[in-house]
Amino acid sequence: MQKNNNILPPQTIGIIGGGQLGRMMAISARYMGYKIAVLDPTPNCPAGQVADIQLTAAYDDMDAIKELTAISDVITYEFENVDLNAAAYIAAKGKLPQGAYALEITQNREKEKQLMKDAKLPVPRFAIVKSAEECRVALQGFTFPAVIKTCRGGYDGKGQIKLNSSSDMEQAIDFAAKHNYCIIEQWIPFDKEISVVFTRSRTGEITFFPIAENEHRNHILYRTTAPAMISNGIQHKAYEAARTLADKMDIVGTFAIEMFVRDEDIYLNEMAPRPHNSGHYTIEACNVSQFTQHIRAICGLPLTDIHLLMPAVMINVLGEDLESTLQAMAETEVGFVHLYGKAEPKEKRKMGHITFIAENEAALQKQIKNFKEATQC
Repeated sequence: MQKNNNILPPQTIGIIGGGQLGRMMAISARYMGYKIAVLDPTPNCPAGQVADIQLTAAYDDMDAIKELTAISDVITYEFENVDLNAAAYIAAKGKLPQGAYALEITQNREKEKQLMKDAKLPVPRFAIVKSAEECRVALQGFTFPAVIKTCRGGYDGKGQIKLNSSSDMEQAIDFAAKHNYCIIEQWIPFDKEISVVFTRSRTGEITFFPIAENEHRNHILYRTTAPAMISNGIQHKAYEAARTLADKMDIVGTFAIEMFVRDEDIYLNEMAPRPHNSGHYTIEACNVSQFTQHIRAICGLPLTDIHLLMPAVMINVLGEDLESTLQAMAETEVGFVHLYGKAEPKEKRKMGHITFIAENEAALQKQIKNFKEATQC
């Protein structure tokens, strides 16, 4: 890295992970003139398609990690399950401004929730269990509904079970016996879920994107609307909670926190130490996207002041939606379609997203209606 810690084009940014987030990071960096090296085990992965170099190897392959470190001037990642030994190696070489601590915390739901609790931030009641018997005992202290999750891994609803009543206790106990290390959380009957996406620089400067509201279907994010319809009080609480965690964890780069809103209260749910699906709307709806701001942060550049240009709705395109989305692209001019270059469309697999922007809610809904009508389904 340069003595002033600024990474400037045409220096090389290394990305661990070659999925859609890595792809969109790479595209933003490409516009700015950077070179890109990607490490991913899948040949011709989405990010690899727009990179200068792809190293095709496992994420914990230390030879590949060392090669990526050698050819890159700075390294980032597109997901939180980066091998911690690899992260520590890169950090020791001075090429991982995000550090390994955020990864360590967000890889483990116990550490994540405990950090939030220690920071005196509002979280649902939780308990950690490491056996079937511990699960049986812990559930006696919970009212239903509740949820049990693995402490490690799991995404898009995988690795968790909602417990609607006491009749689901045995299912939870079996889950704990199978996975051994789990977290039980009180279910929050929320009014809405929101995402706070922000970027923090190496010097501690923070810029916040407009808070967005999320709608899930089958545990997968379906739609994000920005700005969220929330009170000024909720907005203030959400931003202050995010700022508290950002400073406590010394975050660098774009980071996301999902929160539940009930009346005028917030409850923090989960964190992601990288750009987030719910921030995709920023590409068209803001003057700077979550990806460009991330690249600026990790490269030591000043952050851009953020402005929402127009209200937006982002809708994910899953494997079963791909054909109709392509059909709609040929029939209507509305909607910004982003497809990720994944080789095979599979049911429930995120293949892309569509963003709609307009001056007001009525115009947005008209665009979405026109797009759906063009699919003829």
